[in-house]
Amino acid sequence: MKLVLATDDTGGPEIFASVQGEGPSMGTPVAFIRLSRCNLACLWCDTAYTWHFEGDERPHRGGLTFERKANQIKLEPADAAGRIAALGQKRLVITGGEPLLQAAALVQMLKHLPDISVEVETNGTTPVPPALDIRIDQFNVSPKLTHSGNPAELALVPERLDAYASDPRAFFKFVVASPADVDEVLALQRRYRLPPARIFLMPEGTDAATLREREEWLVPLCLEHGFRLSDRLHIHLFGDTRGT
Repeated sequence: MKLVLATDDTGGPEIFASVQGEGPSMGTPVAFIRLSRCNLACLWCDTAYTWHFEGDERPHRGGLTFERKANQIKLEPADAAGRIAALGQKRLVITGGEPLLQAAALVQMLKHLPDISVEVETNGTTPVPPALDIRIDQFNVSPKLTHSGNPAELALVPERLDAYASDPRAFFKFVVASPADVDEVLALQRRYRLPPARIFLMPEGTDAATLREREEWLVPLCLEHGFRLSDRLHIHLFGDTRGT
């Protein structure tokens, strides 16, 4: 069973070391592995090369589709683990796409790694099998709001949100493009009793100017509701690029 990864700008697997750009671990040195494929289709997705392949008619604001062969690469789990270990980091971020679609192969990969903290970035729709769950130290759950373009019945799965709400390892990162989006966050918080201290509001945007403009009105909303603010540090440092 092989892992299906996204490719970097060289055509190799997108496995790299950087600082985490978002959420509760922002600024922490980490190793990243970016997997390909997703079960959702966000209009503003900044990693559409992981899922918006030729023939995929799901809408995306960029309008581009990507050649699957050039943007996917398969690795044996042991090979992926070796590349991650060679980066010498103490923490691993597994991202995508939706990485939990490849849970079985991830279990095999993590068995080959030395002791390392593991952080998973997920849209919160896919169950986590026990064999993987016991190896995860932190979940960064990003439920998708209406402006993502995903139907609520696909993007907001009650049993999954209930499970994450009761899991202290789970933090909730909501992508916000307008103040009205925060009303949806508040409704989800009430319905699933999400602890405010584990909720991050993150501006949608792929350039520093847009992020700063949206953070100006996000800060008062965080103060009002007791939420936390997440920047997108990698955008300020490297722009909207792969492998960063």
